[in-house]
Amino acid sequence: MVSSVLCRCVASPPPDAAAAASSSASSPASVDPCGGAVCGGPDHRLRLWSLFQTLDVNRDGGLCVNDLAVGLGRLGLHRTEGELQKIVQAGDKDLDGQLDFEEFVHYLQDHEKKLRLVFKSLDKKNDGRIDAQEIMQSLRDLGVKISEQQAEKILKSMDKNGTMTIDWNEWRDYHLLHPVENIPEIILYWKHSTIFDVGENLTVPDEFTVEERQTGMWWRHLVAGGGAGAVSRTCTAPLDRLKVLMQVHASRSNNMCIVGGFTQMIREGGAKSLWRGNGINVLKIAPESAIKFMAYEQIKRLVGSDQETLRIHERLVAGSLAGAIAQSSIYPMEVLKTRMALRKTGQYSGMLDCARKILAREGVAAFYKGYVPNMLGIIPYAGIDLAVYETLKNAWLQRYAVNSADPGVFVLLACGTMSSTCGQLASYPLALVRTRMQAQASIEGAPEVTMSSLFRQILRTEGAFGLYRGLAPNFMKVIPAVSISYVVYENLKITLGVQSR
Repeated sequence: MVSSVLCRCVASPPPDAAAAASSSASSPASVDPCGGAVCGGPDHRLRLWSLFQTLDVNRDGGLCVNDLAVGLGRLGLHRTEGELQKIVQAGDKDLDGQLDFEEFVHYLQDHEKKLRLVFKSLDKKNDGRIDAQEIMQSLRDLGVKISEQQAEKILKSMDKNGTMTIDWNEWRDYHLLHPVENIPEIILYWKHSTIFDVGENLTVPDEFTVEERQTGMWWRHLVAGGGAGAVSRTCTAPLDRLKVLMQVHASRSNNMCIVGGFTQMIREGGAKSLWRGNGINVLKIAPESAIKFMAYEQIKRLVGSDQETLRIHERLVAGSLAGAIAQSSIYPMEVLKTRMALRKTGQYSGMLDCARKILAREGVAAFYKGYVPNMLGIIPYAGIDLAVYETLKNAWLQRYAVNSADPGVFVLLACGTMSSTCGQLASYPLALVRTRMQAQASIEGAPEVTMSSLFRQILRTEGAFGLYRGLAPNFMKVIPAVSISYVVYENLKITLGVQSR
């Protein structure tokens, strides 16, 4: 078994490591040899090298899928070809189709750290062992009820010494060379797009565990996220309307500032006018979130395999396609939101009146103005937001996660704020062009423009800075939007009965 190669408590260290082991016999690390990464002893790399050589059946210095199949089979571990491919893909940094020794070491260390987090979260008694009652309690926290017999069946699959408990070595040996990329514990604590709403619903949807999907917790998360988004957007609506006005009307000759913009809005329509366009912005949360979630779940089956969750690049593809489908479905509401935000007092009596007048004067095509830059903006926004969030999440897990994958409120808010800011910064020029194209009919005498001609016009008349008009109020609303949506989300979770651990 793997333990006989990895663990110095089970197997003797290689002869050339004996001196190092004896010289460190008095050190703290040698007192608890299994307390560190893998074992934590001085001959750590030698034991990993021994395992690597055992698995490298063709002696070419790399582990391919065939090597792993044969080598693990000899150790009594049998994995499917699909599982072995996932192991290679997870650790193959240079994309040569196999794992060299350094890639193998990095994969094991990273994977084991995640396994240790899960083990500690399951070990409710903190006695270093998991029993049937602890498994039942942990699944109950996720909303899954199982009998004691079912819990014992789970235990028996990992219990090698017949004690009906699982210690760390048994847990590690069973899971270490098994492709688990998104541990449920981490998925539970690091939800992102469901929690944070900054007014642009272009993020890649969150993953939900199998238990959350089976017990119906997923829809409660989505409802809580939708409610949080509605409150967050309403609280930051004045900044959002100011952003739209600056995107459309600000120029070198009309240098609109934040204070001047607010003063102009209040003078024209009173304090109530600060919330123009917010009604339709809130209404579109429900259909957009529902369509995106359903599309994401269907696309996952096409781009992924039978694994519980997708890898990062698969999530980006599935999330971007789902976002494009959702945006296409509700895009007329986006145009209405822009027109309502730009309207003058008395121009429209309401959303329906606005829609009727646009349809009568400009036809159906008006409801899809700016559609192309909007679709193009999904990739940079979703891609950079996801990449930054995952990078920050993994950095925190690697450096600070010891007993739990729970990052705490401030870390989660900081990661969400930074990733959203980076995503918005990358896609902002496309968002500005989209808004101007949506608004062109509301500007008297404005000519018909295409996306490329509008880009050229802005660069020619205003320079590169013109593509970032309204960026200041947009960034000003990120921190309050993220904070408000998080607080409301957590309270709605409690109201809806979503289990928190």
